Amino acid sequence: MALPTLRNDAKLPPYDEKDGSSPVGSLVDEKALPPNDGILGIDTEVEEVYTEGPRLIDLGENGKERPIDSDSDYALRLVSLDDDPTLPIYTFRTWFLGLGLACFGAVLGQIFYFRPQTIDVSVLFIQILSYLLGKVLEEVVPGPNPSARFQTSDNRFWRFLNPSPFNIKEHVAITIMSSTAAYAAKSISIFAAQDLYYNVRPNAAVPIFTLISTQLIGYGMAGVLRKFLVYPTFAVYPQTMPTVQLFDALHRGNSVLAQKKRVRFFWILFIGIFIWEWFPEYIAPTLTGISIFCLANQNSAWFTRIFGGAAGNEGLGMFSLCFDWVYVGAGGSSIGSLFTPLSTQLSLYAGCAVCIIAFCATYASNTWNAQNFPFLSQLLFFENGTEYDQLAILTDKFELDYEKLEKVGLPWYASSQLLFKISRTMYIGAAITHFLIWFGPRMWEILRNRSECTDVHYQKIKIYKEVSNWVYFGLFIVCAAVGIGTSYAADSGLPAWALIVALLFAWLFVPIVGTLNAVVGYAPSVEVMIQMIGGALVPGKPVANMYFSAYGYTPVVQSYRLFQDLKIGQYTKLPPRTTFIVQIIGTVVGGLLNFIIMTTIISSQREILRDVQGSNVWSGQQVQSFNSAAIAWGALGKPLYATGTRYGFVPYMLLVGLLFPIPFYIAHRLWPKVGFNLVFTPVLVAELGFLAVGINSSVFTSFCLAVFSQYYLRKYRATWFRKYNFLMSAALDGGTSVMVFIYTFAVGGGDGTVRPFPIWALNPKGNPDYCKRITH
Repeated sequence: MALPTLRNDAKLPPYDEKDGSSPVGSLVDEKALPPNDGILGIDTEVEEVYTEGPRLIDLGENGKERPIDSDSDYALRLVSLDDDPTLPIYTFRTWFLGLGLACFGAVLGQIFYFRPQTIDVSVLFIQILSYLLGKVLEEVVPGPNPSARFQTSDNRFWRFLNPSPFNIKEHVAITIMSSTAAYAAKSISIFAAQDLYYNVRPNAAVPIFTLISTQLIGYGMAGVLRKFLVYPTFAVYPQTMPTVQLFDALHRGNSVLAQKKRVRFFWILFIGIFIWEWFPEYIAPTLTGISIFCLANQNSAWFTRIFGGAAGNEGLGMFSLCFDWVYVGAGGSSIGSLFTPLSTQLSLYAGCAVCIIAFCATYASNTWNAQNFPFLSQLLFFENGTEYDQLAILTDKFELDYEKLEKVGLPWYASSQLLFKISRTMYIGAAITHFLIWFGPRMWEILRNRSECTDVHYQKIKIYKEVSNWVYFGLFIVCAAVGIGTSYAADSGLPAWALIVALLFAWLFVPIVGTLNAVVGYAPSVEVMIQMIGGALVPGKPVANMYFSAYGYTPVVQSYRLFQDLKIGQYTKLPPRTTFIVQIIGTVVGGLLNFIIMTTIISSQREILRDVQGSNVWSGQQVQSFNSAAIAWGALGKPLYATGTRYGFVPYMLLVGLLFPIPFYIAHRLWPKVGFNLVFTPVLVAELGFLAVGINSSVFTSFCLAVFSQYYLRKYRATWFRKYNFLMSAALDGGTSVMVFIYTFAVGGGDGTVRPFPIWALNPKGNPDYCKRITH
């Protein structure tokens, strides 16, 4: 039997407009499925996902439940079609909890930005917290709600306060508003880098409006494209499944026995992981990465480089066992062992395997003077290994001074960081070609077909008013104008025409990255390509490059986040206008608080944030990497990357990436049963530098868990997988997120004071995994 997973497929049967399903991603022979009998149509009610026992749609020819394989399986077998248009949405609970948790999420997200490993605030954490608080308000706030302790008359005011039991539409609106604010704005790196490395602190209005405009401008792009990347069934967004299933578990079918079992299963796991996480995160950090090899040899630098990984920028974590769900789990990101399709994860881990070989080979052979620098580092260096003084080559206006550069010399990268840049440059080319040959025909078909999409969930929400395309486009225009104004007010050195070019490139990449994210659940970064283009267009100006990156890269990230939220709204039947409103509010709140918290943390942790390895609590690795890229591409783009120079080959990796998917496509055409269509080439090449930063001890454990969940459970325990797998992911991520929040402020230094656990066997001095601590 073929490996069950979503896949590429270019030459497929045409899109079936009768039921909205698509063969993209299906490994099941559609002819082998049970007769439709209207079960896929929107006029026939499907037995809900929370009902007891198997349903006709779940069964294969042999009478047993078949695996979740196709996009229609995701849409109809995992997600409820139920909807009640009469449920109130704009209640006191929605606004009070939505705004309150938006503030809370923005603060927490900005704190996580300065953690040693990149972690986003989990949507599941916000979702669980808002549910608990919503149920409390359901009882304690006076109103006509039968569940309220204090009953009142039924008029407009009391109906606003507490009209009915806390419902799914309120819950979804609160979650989207607060999770939108919880994403640390990508452009915060501009102002963090200016403060840490340039000692520049612009007027508060400039960063605040820059943050808001860069966040919202992507929404305008995505809204115009939602016909292609939200409405159709093939746009699965597998990373949303834990969130959507948790909404269903908490709000639908509460009287059904099977649903009660699922809810109990969720809360048991949630509480269990909350208790467990105190050990690897605080009491016993060695559990973050147990390396048998380092325990056997604690004095070998090479053992540290290859097998270490429990501390930031320590090593590659090969064969380490990680028992910390903060790193094994999704951590709020779109990649999770329990929900990301196996083909996506196998492509990623194949890239990791090549990454380990490449990193070790270049360092051992001293390629690019690798041994002069730390094994893993995002900083720029002089050839002797000392940190590069970037201010020594810039003028008072932070532009490149060629005379100073002549004296100081060009900087060097650690070999791992250079390989990371090579991989992310190749990714852009691979993504373009992969999109064109595998998904281009599908996009063209949707564009050419003017008939309305009949996806079952889309048809269900047609009764609600939509947001006009002109509203989205108007939002884009307004934010672009604000961006031009703030870039001039900040004296960034970025001309208006260059900012417009950055936005044009963002428009180019939104459908490409958005399609990959929708189908395979992964969206690698286009930041390196945008920085490269900015350096070519506006050379010698690192700050200008930062702004170019903010308007060329951030909109792409925000676009696919909007796509995901709109898809969650479609799955849960939240009116599109409500989704749009709560996202706008959450983004504005997030931008304001991101700036305030950033300035607070930098003021109190300045030296640690500038340090290469940082601490187990605070790290400036994201800012370091962003600043190094701005100097390398913005100030030194031409002298460092011009043809014939030391790193002059890097831009040509784009051409290599353009060619990379073609052999796999040809091989699939020649041998269609081998599985070459399961290789997601952009993911594979993007992660050739995956281990260049952060804590890497979780990679091997995550890989093993992915195979167990997405292969064994999906194929051999299909019923359990459908009912519990995604709910398990929600419970583990949610419980971990709650623990991390409490830990951060209780003992982790979130309040400015770190309260370390006493030293003992599982909390040693130095690296937690007992590997030798090294800097080179």
